Amino acid sequence: MVYQRGKQGFWWYRFRFGGRIVHESARTQSKTIAREAEKQRRRQLEESWNQITRRVLPPTFEKAAAKWLASQQGRVAPNTVSVAKISLKHLLEAFGSRLLCDITAGDVTGYQQKRLRESAQGKTVNIELGVFRQIMKAHDCWSILDGKIKSLPVRKGVGRCLSPGEEQRLLTECAKADSACYTAVVLALNTTMCKDEIRNLRWGQIDLFQGVLTVGKGKTDARTGRVIPLNSAAMKALVDWGSGFPNRQPGHYVFPWCESKQVDPLRPTKGWRTAWRNACKRAGIKVRFHDLRHTAVTKLSESQASDQTIMSIAGHVSRQMLEHYSHIRLAAKRAALDSIATPLPDSAAGRAPAFEEDVHQIGNQIGMPEKGTASKLLN
Repeated sequence: MVYQRGKQGFWWYRFRFGGRIVHESARTQSKTIAREAEKQRRRQLEESWNQITRRVLPPTFEKAAAKWLASQQGRVAPNTVSVAKISLKHLLEAFGSRLLCDITAGDVTGYQQKRLRESAQGKTVNIELGVFRQIMKAHDCWSILDGKIKSLPVRKGVGRCLSPGEEQRLLTECAKADSACYTAVVLALNTTMCKDEIRNLRWGQIDLFQGVLTVGKGKTDARTGRVIPLNSAAMKALVDWGSGFPNRQPGHYVFPWCESKQVDPLRPTKGWRTAWRNACKRAGIKVRFHDLRHTAVTKLSESQASDQTIMSIAGHVSRQMLEHYSHIRLAAKRAALDSIATPLPDSAAGRAPAFEEDVHQIGNQIGMPEKGTASKLLN
């Protein structure tokens, strides 16, 4: 029943449910609304008593993504959150206004093809779909897509090692343009550190007196907190760069945030992408910043350092990962094989001219540059 009471004339409803009296105000002066409020309240109690919940539509992908991203803060590494934000820029463009329940496997496949046409690599698209999958799982909407979406093939051996000439040209061009980029490149080439490890480096992690550097939060547990000795090149680059920050504190970032000549040492830089790209263009080489890590690991391998030593410096946890980063160059392979060359018997010396002629004849057929190449190799 509904009835009116009080000076303001608010309507109340009263009914019995589960052996108890429910007596509440509808907070309205309309009798019609009060009756509807009584029905809604009774239905709410009945559904709760019988453990019946109303089905509601899943949110749009945009709202679901914002809620999921907020839930990741503090639970995963900052770098993981950063990668998710980059992935969401593309995902929101495709699915932002769509309800989660309306997204089909065909829509996802179409998204994969669209990203490939935009020259995105398979690994990048797979990372983006990993974020998409986590958002859908968080709202119980992944089960209808599970098993219907295949990951894209990933290129193998993308990383490469710079040649000594490329390395010198790159350092020369970086030194001309931007001292921050130059210092970062020197550190990458001489410590095996990756971009984010360098970008988030603080002065408190560097001991110039002992000549060591302690890596902060890394991508894996093996890379976190590893201690790297500083060679002469890395030491000089850090000393020169540090001279520009006479008031630096242990908690300050080595590469601080800087914009419009305003420097905030308590925030890390976003990076040095423009300076890096310009330096690579002037040097005439096409290379990723991460390839500097490949180069450093390769040079360590060519120095005949033990696998355990290299893995400790680079933070690798498996032989397979070490092989992924190590690209032994032709010159090192040739030097290694030359060191084990077996001296030939004297009786073979008289065969050299004939051997040279045979090689020259074959070389003409396959495009060998000039006569005498075999002699140069033998000598």
